[in-house]
Amino acid sequence: MISNNEWMGIFHPHLTSLSEHHQLHSAVVGPFKEMQTAARNAGVDCQIVSSYRSFERQLSIWNRKWSGELPLLDANSEQLDHASLSANEKIDAILTWSALPGGSRHHWGTDFDVYDRQSIKRKNWRFKLVVEEYEAKGPCFGLANWLCDNASKFGFYRPFEAFNGGVAQEPWHLSHQKTAAPFEQARNCEALHNLLKESDISGKDAILIRIEELFECYVLNRGKV
Repeated sequence: MISNNEWMGIFHPHLTSLSEHHQLHSAVVGPFKEMQTAARNAGVDCQIVSSYRSFERQLSIWNRKWSGELPLLDANSEQLDHASLSANEKIDAILTWSALPGGSRHHWGTDFDVYDRQSIKRKNWRFKLVVEEYEAKGPCFGLANWLCDNASKFGFYRPFEAFNGGVAQEPWHLSHQKTAAPFEQARNCEALHNLLKESDISGKDAILIRIEELFECYVLNRGKV
C-alpha cells in the first residue's frame, strides 16, 4: 500500500543510489541496468539525465519558473514571454513541462529521463532536453528509436508519448510500468490539495481554485476537457 507521503515525494523508503546525482526505486535498478547494457551493445549510450526528485526539489523548480528565473515554454518548446502571462497562463505553461510539486511521477523513483550522452559529445551539442533532440538529425534520435523497439522488453513505457492537451510530449521520459502502477493508483486530489495548501508554492491561491481540473488534466494527464 503506497501512502500519500510516498506518492507525493515526502517520504520514500525504497530508493537506491545509482550515482552521486541519481536515485531509483530499488525494484527499477535491475531492469534499468539490463536495458542500459542492451542499448550499449547496440551502440546507444542510454544515460539518466533526471531521476528521483523529492517534493522540495520539485517545489524549487516550480517557484523558479513562476518567478521567471527559469524559462517557460509552450508545447512546441517555444519560449514564452513570462511578463505577459496571467497567473492561470503561467500555471498551464509550467504544467506543460513541469509537474506540480507532489504530483510528479519523478517522486516515485520509477520514472526517469534519458539521453545519449556520447552522441551529444560527438556532435558538440548544447543539450536542452527538448523534443527536436530526439527527432531526425537530433543527437538522441538513435536512442529514441531504440527505446521504441526495446524499452518494453525491460518493463518500461513512455507515459508522455503523445501530447493530448495535458503534459507535453516527452520522448525521454520512461516509467517502469509494474513498479509505478501502485503509485498511480494511490494518487488522489484531496491529499495533493492539502499538501499544497500548507506549502510555500508560488501562485498558491490560483492553483487551489483549479486543483481538481489541474489534477485531472496534468497529474493524471487526461488532457483538457
